[in-house]
Amino acid sequence: MRKALRFVAMLIIVVALAATLGTLVPRPLWPASAAGEGTRHILVLENPIHTDIAIPVDDEVRRRFHFLVAAGIPVDAPEVRYIVFGWGGRAFYLETPSWSQLKAVPVLKALTLDASVMHVDIAGTIAEPHPAVTGFDIDEERFAALLNYIDASFQQGPHGPVVIENAAYSSFDRFFEANGQFNALVGCNTWTAAGLRTAGLRTGWWNPLPASLGFSMRFYN
Repeated sequence: MRKALRFVAMLIIVVALAATLGTLVPRPLWPASAAGEGTRHILVLENPIHTDIAIPVDDEVRRRFHFLVAAGIPVDAPEVRYIVFGWGGRAFYLETPSWSQLKAVPVLKALTLDASVMHVDIAGTIAEPHPAVTGFDIDEERFAALLNYIDASFQQGPHGPVVIENAAYSSFDRFFEANGQFNALVGCNTWTAAGLRTAGLRTGWWNPLPASLGFSMRFYN
Protein backbone atom coordinates (compact mmCIF):
# COMPACT_ATOMS: atom_id res chain seq x y z
CA MET A 1 0.00 0.00 0.00
CA ARG A 2 2.81 2.40 0.91
CA LYS A 3 4.57 1.72 -2.39
CA ALA A 4 1.36 2.42 -4.29
CA LEU A 5 0.84 5.68 -2.41
CA ARG A 6 4.43 6.72 -3.06
CA PHE A 7 3.99 5.93 -6.75
CA VAL A 8 0.81 8.03 -6.94
CA ALA A 9 2.50 10.89 -5.08
CA MET A 10 5.49 10.78 -7.42
CA LEU A 11 3.20 10.67 -10.43
CA ILE A 12 1.33 13.74 -9.21
CA ILE A 13 4.62 15.58 -8.64
CA VAL A 14 5.91 14.67 -12.12
CA VAL A 15 2.68 15.80 -13.81
CA ALA A 16 2.61 19.04 -11.80
CA LEU A 17 6.25 19.74 -12.69
CA ALA A 18 5.64 18.98 -16.37
CA ALA A 19 2.59 21.26 -16.43
CA THR A 20 4.55 24.06 -14.73
CA LEU A 21 7.49 23.79 -17.11
CA GLY A 22 5.09 23.45 -20.03
CA THR A 23 3.56 26.78 -19.05
CA LEU A 24 6.79 28.66 -18.37
CA VAL A 25 8.84 27.44 -21.35
CA PRO A 26 7.60 29.22 -24.49
CA ARG A 27 6.94 27.51 -27.80
CA PRO A 28 8.51 28.49 -30.08
CA LEU A 29 11.45 29.50 -27.91
CA TRP A 30 11.99 32.71 -29.88
CA PRO A 31 9.33 35.11 -31.16
CA ALA A 32 8.34 34.73 -34.80
CA SER A 33 9.64 37.20 -37.33
CA ALA A 34 7.67 40.42 -37.70
CA ALA A 35 4.31 39.87 -39.34
CA GLY A 36 2.17 42.13 -41.47
CA GLU A 37 -0.61 44.32 -40.18
CA GLY A 38 -2.94 42.51 -37.79
CA THR A 39 -6.21 42.87 -39.68
CA ARG A 40 -7.96 39.75 -38.33
CA HIS A 41 -9.13 39.62 -34.73
CA ILE A 42 -9.45 36.06 -33.42
CA LEU A 43 -10.62 35.05 -29.95
CA VAL A 44 -9.79 32.25 -27.55
CA LEU A 45 -12.73 31.32 -25.33
CA GLU A 46 -12.04 29.58 -22.01
CA ASN A 47 -14.01 27.66 -19.45
CA PRO A 48 -12.54 25.69 -16.51
CA ILE A 49 -11.64 22.63 -18.62
CA HIS A 50 -11.85 23.61 -22.29
CA THR A 51 -10.83 26.24 -24.85
CA ASP A 52 -12.26 27.14 -28.27
CA ILE A 53 -11.06 29.34 -31.12
CA ALA A 54 -13.56 31.90 -32.42
CA ILE A 55 -13.03 32.98 -36.02
CA PRO A 56 -14.49 36.30 -37.27
CA VAL A 57 -16.96 35.77 -40.09
CA ASP A 58 -16.86 37.38 -43.52
CA ASP A 59 -17.87 36.22 -47.00
CA GLU A 60 -14.57 34.37 -47.49
CA VAL A 61 -14.93 32.45 -44.22
CA ARG A 62 -18.57 31.63 -45.01
CA ARG A 63 -17.53 30.17 -48.37
CA ARG A 64 -14.70 28.20 -46.77
CA PHE A 65 -17.00 26.57 -44.21
CA HIS A 66 -20.22 26.51 -46.21
CA PHE A 67 -20.66 22.81 -45.40
CA LEU A 68 -21.78 24.00 -41.97
CA VAL A 69 -24.99 25.40 -43.46
CA ALA A 70 -25.93 21.99 -44.85
CA ALA A 71 -25.31 20.55 -41.37
CA GLY A 72 -27.78 23.01 -39.85
CA ILE A 73 -25.44 25.75 -38.58
CA PRO A 74 -26.64 29.10 -40.05
CA VAL A 75 -23.24 30.71 -40.55
CA ASP A 76 -24.76 32.80 -43.35
CA ALA A 77 -27.19 34.55 -40.99
CA PRO A 78 -26.39 38.30 -40.85
CA GLU A 79 -26.25 38.40 -37.05
CA VAL A 80 -23.46 35.80 -36.89
CA ARG A 81 -20.12 37.40 -36.06
CA TYR A 82 -18.01 34.38 -35.12
CA ILE A 83 -17.75 30.68 -35.87
CA VAL A 84 -16.50 28.88 -32.76
CA PHE A 85 -14.38 25.75 -33.24
CA GLY A 86 -13.30 23.23 -30.62
CA TRP A 87 -11.61 19.82 -30.78
CA GLY A 88 -12.06 17.20 -28.09
CA GLY A 89 -12.65 13.64 -26.96
CA ARG A 90 -15.70 11.99 -28.46
CA ALA A 91 -17.10 10.33 -25.33
CA PHE A 92 -16.62 13.29 -23.00
CA TYR A 93 -17.82 15.87 -25.54
CA LEU A 94 -20.94 13.98 -26.60
CA GLU A 95 -21.96 12.52 -23.26
CA THR A 96 -21.22 15.42 -20.92
CA PRO A 97 -23.21 18.48 -22.00
CA SER A 98 -23.17 19.70 -18.39
CA TRP A 99 -21.29 18.85 -15.17
CA SER A 100 -24.45 17.32 -13.70
CA GLN A 101 -24.26 14.63 -16.41
CA LEU A 102 -20.67 13.63 -15.70
CA LYS A 103 -20.14 9.86 -16.05
CA ALA A 104 -17.26 7.56 -15.25
CA VAL A 105 -16.74 6.04 -18.72
CA PRO A 106 -16.27 9.33 -20.62
CA VAL A 107 -13.86 10.52 -17.94
CA LEU A 108 -11.87 7.28 -18.17
CA LYS A 109 -11.68 7.57 -21.97
CA ALA A 110 -10.60 11.20 -21.69
CA LEU A 111 -7.75 10.16 -19.39
CA THR A 112 -6.63 7.25 -21.57
CA LEU A 113 -7.50 7.19 -25.27
CA ASP A 114 -10.54 8.24 -27.23
CA ALA A 115 -11.61 9.16 -30.74
CA SER A 116 -11.91 12.88 -31.40
CA VAL A 117 -14.65 15.18 -32.64
CA MET A 118 -14.94 18.77 -33.79
CA HIS A 119 -17.59 20.93 -32.15
CA VAL A 120 -18.80 23.96 -34.12
CA ASP A 121 -21.01 26.74 -32.80
CA ILE A 122 -21.84 30.31 -33.80
CA ALA A 123 -21.88 33.57 -31.88
CA GLY A 124 -22.89 37.17 -32.30
CA THR A 125 -20.90 39.94 -30.69
CA ILE A 126 -18.55 38.62 -27.99
CA ALA A 127 -17.78 41.13 -25.25
CA GLU A 128 -14.20 42.19 -24.63
CA PRO A 129 -12.48 42.55 -22.26
CA HIS A 130 -13.69 39.51 -20.38
CA PRO A 131 -11.86 37.04 -18.10
CA ALA A 132 -12.88 34.11 -20.33
CA VAL A 133 -12.05 35.82 -23.64
CA THR A 134 -8.63 36.65 -25.07
CA GLY A 135 -8.27 38.41 -28.42
CA PHE A 136 -5.34 38.56 -30.83
CA ASP A 137 -4.79 40.49 -34.04
CA ILE A 138 -3.07 38.46 -36.76
CA ASP A 139 -2.27 39.19 -40.39
CA GLU A 140 -3.95 37.71 -43.46
CA GLU A 141 -1.26 35.10 -44.12
CA ARG A 142 -1.41 33.70 -40.61
CA PHE A 143 -5.21 33.89 -40.59
CA ALA A 144 -5.23 31.72 -43.73
CA ALA A 145 -2.84 29.27 -42.04
CA LEU A 146 -5.17 29.06 -39.04
CA LEU A 147 -8.16 28.34 -41.30
CA ASN A 148 -6.15 25.56 -42.97
CA TYR A 149 -5.31 24.10 -39.55
CA ILE A 150 -8.95 24.08 -38.49
CA ASP A 151 -10.12 22.68 -41.82
CA ALA A 152 -7.57 19.86 -41.61
CA SER A 153 -8.93 18.85 -38.20
CA PHE A 154 -12.21 17.67 -39.77
CA GLN A 155 -12.35 14.07 -40.88
CA GLN A 156 -13.34 13.93 -44.54
CA GLY A 157 -15.93 11.55 -45.97
CA PRO A 158 -17.04 11.05 -49.59
CA HIS A 159 -19.01 14.31 -49.45
CA GLY A 160 -16.85 16.39 -47.14
CA PRO A 161 -16.71 16.66 -43.33
CA VAL A 162 -18.73 13.97 -41.57
CA VAL A 163 -21.47 15.34 -39.31
CA ILE A 164 -22.47 13.22 -36.30
CA GLU A 165 -26.22 12.80 -36.40
CA ASN A 166 -28.35 13.69 -33.36
CA ALA A 167 -25.40 15.21 -31.50
CA ALA A 168 -25.67 18.85 -30.44
CA TYR A 169 -26.05 21.03 -27.37
CA SER A 170 -28.53 23.45 -28.98
CA SER A 171 -30.34 24.20 -32.24
CA PHE A 172 -27.34 25.87 -33.89
CA ASP A 173 -24.27 23.80 -33.01
CA ARG A 174 -23.10 20.46 -34.39
CA PHE A 175 -20.45 17.78 -33.89
CA PHE A 176 -18.27 16.36 -36.67
CA GLU A 177 -15.86 13.44 -36.84
CA ALA A 178 -12.30 14.70 -36.37
CA ASN A 179 -8.75 13.64 -37.11
CA GLY A 180 -6.42 12.58 -34.32
CA GLN A 181 -6.70 10.67 -31.05
CA PHE A 182 -7.62 12.36 -27.78
CA ASN A 183 -5.93 11.58 -24.46
CA ALA A 184 -4.87 13.29 -21.25
CA LEU A 185 -1.59 14.48 -22.80
CA VAL A 186 -2.96 15.58 -26.18
CA GLY A 187 -6.32 17.17 -25.51
CA CYS A 188 -8.56 20.04 -26.45
CA ASN A 189 -6.27 22.72 -25.03
CA THR A 190 -3.16 21.42 -26.77
CA TRP A 191 -5.21 21.53 -30.02
CA THR A 192 -6.03 25.18 -29.36
CA ALA A 193 -2.40 25.93 -28.53
CA ALA A 194 -1.19 24.34 -31.77
CA GLY A 195 -3.69 26.42 -33.71
CA LEU A 196 -2.44 29.60 -32.08
CA ARG A 197 1.14 28.72 -32.97
CA THR A 198 0.01 28.16 -36.55
CA ALA A 199 -1.35 31.70 -36.40
CA GLY A 200 2.09 33.01 -35.43
CA LEU A 201 1.45 33.30 -31.69
CA ARG A 202 3.43 31.79 -28.81
CA THR A 203 2.10 29.44 -26.15
CA GLY A 204 3.64 27.34 -23.44
CA TRP A 205 5.48 24.20 -24.52
CA TRP A 206 2.69 21.98 -23.17
CA ASN A 207 -0.67 23.40 -22.10
CA PRO A 208 -3.10 20.65 -21.05
CA LEU A 209 -5.31 23.02 -19.03
CA PRO A 210 -7.05 26.30 -19.92
CA ALA A 211 -5.38 28.06 -16.99
CA SER A 212 -1.85 27.21 -18.21
CA LEU A 213 -2.69 28.06 -21.81
CA GLY A 214 -4.33 31.32 -20.76
CA PHE A 215 -1.31 32.38 -18.72
CA SER A 216 1.24 31.49 -21.39
CA MET A 217 -0.58 33.03 -24.35
CA ARG A 218 -1.13 36.32 -22.49
CA PHE A 219 2.42 36.39 -21.13
CA TYR A 220 4.25 35.61 -24.39
CA ASN A 221 2.13 37.63 -26.83
